[in-house]
Amino acid sequence: MKKHTVLLSFTAVLLALAAESCRKPSPPEETGDNEWLSGGSQTVFDEGSGAFSHPFPNLSPGKEAIHGTGDAAFEVQFVGAPSQIRPGLGSIFNSNSCFSCHIADGRGKPPAGGEPMVSMLFRLSQPGTDPHGGPNPAVGFGGQLQQKAIFGFQPEAGVSMAYNNVTYSFSDNTSYNLQYPAYTLVNPYTSLPPGLMISPRVAPPVFGLGLLEAIADHAILANADENDVNGDGISGKPNYVWNVQKQMLTLGRFGWKCEAPSLLQQAAGAYNQDMGVTNFIFPEESSFGQVQYDHLEDEAEVSDSLLHAVTFYMRTLAVPARRNADDPEVLRGKFIFRQAQCASCHIPRMKTQVNVAFSELSNQTIFPYTDLLLHDMGADLADNRPVFSANGQEWRTPPLWGIGLTQVVNGHQNFLHDGRARNLMEAIMWHGGEAQHSKEHVKNLSLADRNALIRFLQSL
Repeated sequence: MKKHTVLLSFTAVLLALAAESCRKPSPPEETGDNEWLSGGSQTVFDEGSGAFSHPFPNLSPGKEAIHGTGDAAFEVQFVGAPSQIRPGLGSIFNSNSCFSCHIADGRGKPPAGGEPMVSMLFRLSQPGTDPHGGPNPAVGFGGQLQQKAIFGFQPEAGVSMAYNNVTYSFSDNTSYNLQYPAYTLVNPYTSLPPGLMISPRVAPPVFGLGLLEAIADHAILANADENDVNGDGISGKPNYVWNVQKQMLTLGRFGWKCEAPSLLQQAAGAYNQDMGVTNFIFPEESSFGQVQYDHLEDEAEVSDSLLHAVTFYMRTLAVPARRNADDPEVLRGKFIFRQAQCASCHIPRMKTQVNVAFSELSNQTIFPYTDLLLHDMGADLADNRPVFSANGQEWRTPPLWGIGLTQVVNGHQNFLHDGRARNLMEAIMWHGGEAQHSKEHVKNLSLADRNALIRFLQSL
């Protein structure tokens, strides 16, 4: 049966955006080097469970309305057709809404014993590349494993997870434990193709993304040093990925391997792959080319305006302010962070480019603690799955702003691309490759200095 399109007044959204772009922008608040204001003038002061879910504090009424529309759409739960409201889910999928993965706009985690897999997914590919140089989709499965299906269809497969715990020691003989994950696809609906590559990913936080998108390409590329010309052991490599709208390779900056060039494409891809919901960016079903493809030529299952509204929502989510930034122990931890060369990749300070049409994003001094570049993180963290320019050991430097509120907002402290680290210190001790020197520096710290380093990270 033909699926219905989710309707929203496209004209209303466009008119609101046009009206706002015609306003004379007011000068953005100058924050200078005030590290309390992590998001520049788009910083909010909330240390509670809603810290990641505030709109920019100085949005105009028109933009607030669009943000609110996107917020509501972010939480919409799609259902399978036929249905009078919100049809379009599946036929195979991972989740039925944006919010169910990005809970409270925060960080996902792997399932604990007996829990369903809610905010974690698995990317798939086979050796080779697609026509644009990206990952080669796995025959019969595509580029992402869909673990759920609507009535009448089969999930592509389930995932069995196991951990091997290994104990190590700091130089003062204090022990720490790392859990090495192993993933196995179980009960596949068809035979697994040869050479299948699997890459686990937990859902990343979605606040502050508009500010990261507003950083000019040249500002990101200024920190790239792919051949380590300066000899500091840190390369920093850009990933050039296929931009569907521009039909060319452009700089990637979103996703665990910088695989998305824009927030719009990131949102459209999530609708399509995570929920099986088609849109004008990705009009084909996620099951296209598989035996479970329904061969129906449907209209887009999420309207253009709704997709733009959700993108606008993510673009205008504010960043929580620093806490205890002037505490002596936090300042000691900040010194250690720099001394260990952590700031070589987790670059504290960036600046957005001038944008006269969107003054809230314009010329903002922000403190995301990322360079938005790829780095070799060593064999232990490798997924061995290339994505455009990123090889199997390279990952994007994740932003650290707001990381100290993860427990409060999301109720856990699972970090890294697959959530294997169960606290901040474990995340540090998983670092390898270009970050091996930094890990060894931390490994040789005293207990007091290690605690100070964690206190600093918790203040971000």
